[in-house]
Amino acid sequence: MTKTKTRILTALALTTALTAPALIAPMFSAPAAIAAPQAVQDFSDLAARVTPAVVNVAVTMKAGADDGDEVRMSGPQDKQMEEFMKRFTERFGQPARPDGKQRPQHKGQAVGTGFIVDAKGTIVTNYHVVSKADSITVTLSDGTKLPAKLMGGDEKTDLAVLKVESDKPLPFVSFGDASKVRVGQAVMAVGNPFGLGGTVTTGIVSARGRDIQSGPFDDYIQTDAAINRGNSGGPLFDMEGKVIGINTAIYSPTGGNIGLGFAIPSSQAEPVIAQLKDNGRVERGLLGVQIQPVTKEIAESLSLKADKGALVAMVQPDSPALAAGIKSGDVIMSVDGKKVDGIKELTRTISAMKPGTSVKLGVWRDGKDMTVTAKVGDQKDDGAIIKAKADGKPGEAAKPEPTSYGVSLASISPDARKQLGLDGAVSGVLVAAVEPGSPADDQGLKAGDVLQQVGRDAIDSPKMAAEKLKEAKKTGKPVLMKIYREGMTRFVAISPRAA
Repeated sequence: MTKTKTRILTALALTTALTAPALIAPMFSAPAAIAAPQAVQDFSDLAARVTPAVVNVAVTMKAGADDGDEVRMSGPQDKQMEEFMKRFTERFGQPARPDGKQRPQHKGQAVGTGFIVDAKGTIVTNYHVVSKADSITVTLSDGTKLPAKLMGGDEKTDLAVLKVESDKPLPFVSFGDASKVRVGQAVMAVGNPFGLGGTVTTGIVSARGRDIQSGPFDDYIQTDAAINRGNSGGPLFDMEGKVIGINTAIYSPTGGNIGLGFAIPSSQAEPVIAQLKDNGRVERGLLGVQIQPVTKEIAESLSLKADKGALVAMVQPDSPALAAGIKSGDVIMSVDGKKVDGIKELTRTISAMKPGTSVKLGVWRDGKDMTVTAKVGDQKDDGAIIKAKADGKPGEAAKPEPTSYGVSLASISPDARKQLGLDGAVSGVLVAAVEPGSPADDQGLKAGDVLQQVGRDAIDSPKMAAEKLKEAKKTGKPVLMKIYREGMTRFVAISPRAA
C-alpha cells in the first residue's frame, strides 16, 4: 500500500470514529433510507450465445521470426532459460555447437484470437498475429483443433482472413453497425489472453475515432473492457451479440491491461474482409502524392480562409496526380465535390476508390480555386518513396547567406551532396545553419535540409532565396518554404523576425 493510500484510509478512519455517535441512531431507526443495491448487468446469456464462434489462433513461426506483441507459450523453467539465452545472445552472439557449427534456431510460437464469420469456416483475426506464420492451428470452443490457411492479409488495417475445413457447419457471428456505437454503451470482449483460452471481459465504449498514430486508417473504438496480449484479433460485441470491433491494440506501460484497449470498427473492417475473402488482397486507389496538414500559418501564407484541405508536398513520378497536372504546393480541397478537411479524409477517400476510377479534385493554387480530373491508380506497391541516406554531416559551405528567418543558406557543394546522399535530381540550396530560438528553429529546420522553394518560386541559388525571402517579409505574412530532407519533402510556413 502506498503512502498516499495509507493517509487517505487513515483520514477516513478518524472521521468515522469522531462522528460515529451521531450516525448510529439513523442507521438503525430508519432502515428504509438505505439505498437498494444497483442491479449488475448479466452478460451470461450473451456469452453463451457468441463464445462458440470465438477461436484460439496458435501460430508456429519461421525460425528466428519475432512474435511481435503476441504471447509465446512456455512454462516457468522455459521462461527462465529463454530469458537467460536472450541475454547471452545479446552479449556474446548465438552460442556455437561443440563441432563449431552454428546452432539451429528454434521455431517461435505465438497465440492470438479470431472469430468465425460464416458456417463454412471463414475466420477473421489480426494481420500481426499471423503475418509471420509457418503454420496456423485454430482451436474451437469445444477443443477441436483444425489447421488453418491464410487467405489474405492487409497490414495497413491489421486484418487477416483464415479458412478452416470442417465436416459440419460451424457456429458464427455477424457484424454490427459501428457507426451507431455510442460512448458509454456496454460491450463485451472475448479472447485468448496470455494463451489461457476463451475469456470474457466486459466494459463500455470509452471513446470513438481514436488515432493512435499507427497508420493512415486509424479510427479506433476505445474500450475499458480488459484486453491483454493474446486478445489480438478477438471480437468486441455489443449487447445484441453483433461484432462492432476487432480488438487489436492496447496502451500499456507494463504490457498488461490498464483499461485502454482499441478495436478496429466493423464499418472499416467489413469491406476489407470482403476483399480478402474474394481476392486475397485489398485494392486501394492511389493518387501518387505526398501530403501534409494545412496549418494556420500555411493557410495564411497561401491566403486560404481556413486551415482545411491537404497540402501536396511532392508529386510522385509517373503517378495519376502528375498526369492530372497536380503540382507541389497545391492544396486539395475536395474530391468529387466532397470537402476534404485534412490528410486522413483524402487518404481514406482515395484509398476506398476502385483503381481506374476518374475523380474530380478541387484544388487551391496561386490564390484561386480550380478543378482537375485524375484517374485513380492502384496501390500495389504502396507508392513508396525511396529515402536517401544522410549518414554524415554536410560539409562547411562557403559564405552562407543569412536571412531574417534565422536560417543561413549556401550552395550545395559536391561534398555536401555526397555526405547527404543527394542525387542529381535534388535541387535547391543548402541550409548551412539554423539560429537557435529563431523562427526557422521553431519550425524544425536544421542544417542539412535543402530549401527548394519559396512561395511558388523554385530556388536555384542562395542569393535568389535571400531575395525572395526579403520580398516575402514585406507582405507581413508567413512565407511558405518547401524543404527536402532524407528523401521526403514538406512545406513549412515561417514568419520573419521583427528586426
